[in-house]
Amino acid sequence: MASLSSSLSSLLFLTLALILISISPAFSMPRQSLDDHQDQPMKTGFKITLNHIDSGGNFTNSERLYRAVKRSSRRLQMFNEMISTAKKHPKLRTTVYAGESEYLMNFSIGTPPKSYYGTTDTGSDLIWTQCQPCLECFSQPDPVFDPKKSSSFSNVSCSNNLCHELKSECNVYDGCVYFYDYGDGSFTAGYLATETFTFEKVSVPNVAFGCGIIQFGPEAGDGLVGLGRGPLSLISQLGERTFSYCLTYWNGTKHSTLLIGSHASVNSSNGGGEIKTTRLIQNPKQPTYYYLSLEGITIGSTRLPVNKTTFALNADGSGGLIIDSGTTITHLVESAYILVLKEFISQVKLPLVDTRNSTGLDLCFELPSDHSHVEIPSLVFHFTDADFDLPKENYMVTDSSLGATCLAMRGSSDTPSIFGNMQQQNILVVYDLYKETLSFMSTECDKF
Repeated sequence: MASLSSSLSSLLFLTLALILISISPAFSMPRQSLDDHQDQPMKTGFKITLNHIDSGGNFTNSERLYRAVKRSSRRLQMFNEMISTAKKHPKLRTTVYAGESEYLMNFSIGTPPKSYYGTTDTGSDLIWTQCQPCLECFSQPDPVFDPKKSSSFSNVSCSNNLCHELKSECNVYDGCVYFYDYGDGSFTAGYLATETFTFEKVSVPNVAFGCGIIQFGPEAGDGLVGLGRGPLSLISQLGERTFSYCLTYWNGTKHSTLLIGSHASVNSSNGGGEIKTTRLIQNPKQPTYYYLSLEGITIGSTRLPVNKTTFALNADGSGGLIIDSGTTITHLVESAYILVLKEFISQVKLPLVDTRNSTGLDLCFELPSDHSHVEIPSLVFHFTDADFDLPKENYMVTDSSLGATCLAMRGSSDTPSIFGNMQQQNILVVYDLYKETLSFMSTECDKF
């Protein structure tokens, strides 16, 4: 939270308090419903269509890849900043994230409902959108949400548990105000409220969300829908402990799918391959994120000499490996990444070519005139109780216009490592928070 000066913080606090005063009298609703909603899980299952953030743009494959790699780098910086903050301030939990992600979902807010597109994010909790009166906001595709035009809008009081989870400031007008800044220059300020959200055709009342009044940083559609572990996330507020997604190829135009509740299970009827299951690990210092236990990596027939502690989650909250829907490419801690690079160079019998200015990737090989006979070694991630044999298109990106095929990974000079969404494409990924497991199964996501 705030590395803001106390004077700026006070000014923002006063401004947001005045906005709350202007909204509250006409449209505040009884607070009992929100507390009851949190105590009684909704058990709602539904399916949501996802679209890649660049699918509507007129980009070449190399342009889309470069944009995605840059977003991944910024996101890695965000993770590092969050974990660094948690190490310095152990009692501080930052559940607001103002940045971008990779997949957009459609939802409606309010009564009558207004349609919006927000990014889905397993790496954050808060659901948020920009709200009127917007003091400093980025340009978004749809009109900014106006609380005064919805009959179901209500502010969240300071006494509510969700306000405590937000680690917000509270004022005499009983408003739950937050303001956060991040190491990448992003900043968000607003207040917590509740509204009726509609996902596809399913309406859910009393969903707590952030009304952003001031935003600096990367654009994120019309807002963000957090799918993290914390109480403020969509998953937690629905009372659903199971969700899954199936992501199509990153450079295609076909939609992906998010499934929640009873729709989210993985079984042989999904028409895919073998089901693999590993355990989820929770980081007490960063409880929002989904960590996996990665025990090793094999390239071809060579098991890399990676120390067992390389991907371990440390007591101070550093280290470990996060599985993330919002990061495009996998980032490995530097010591392991160097071993991966050396082994690929050793096994791939092609000349190296530098395409970093075009792709943002470190390791690329020059393609021969006959692409069909290029031999690429297999890649296996050894998670606890589950060996994940990645399809080649999930870790090698071929661009004929550049005459190159590249390893879709990068190193991380700091912690943590991140298992990105490109490595998860055409895989049904199921999060079961009852059993604390993650399951995955190869499938054709565009037919899901």
